[in-house]
Amino acid sequence: MVSQLSQSLEIDLHEKRSIEELKLALSYYINDLITHDLNKLMSLLYRIDVSEKVLKVNLQEQKDDAGVIIAELIIDRQLQKTKTRIESKPNDDIPENEKW
Repeated sequence: MVSQLSQSLEIDLHEKRSIEELKLALSYYINDLITHDLNKLMSLLYRIDVSEKVLKVNLQEQKDDAGVIIAELIIDRQLQKTKTRIESKPNDDIPENEKW
């Protein structure tokens, strides 16, 4: 998942490594939330807009650590939002006399 979005956003190898480091750190934090503050985790997932349906499917199908699975979903969602912002960036080629 992450690699597909990384390629579409043209993330170089250094940044790809950074995403893997981020995933590792995020998975530790998520596992801590699973153990100590599940309500906070659920609130964060809601605010980040991670699909509950996708989360349930991934947790049931994959044998990885739940923290890693959730971290990947969070990173994927953030990359999707970034890509959307880049693609929907307003066109700055508007002539000066037509700008508001």
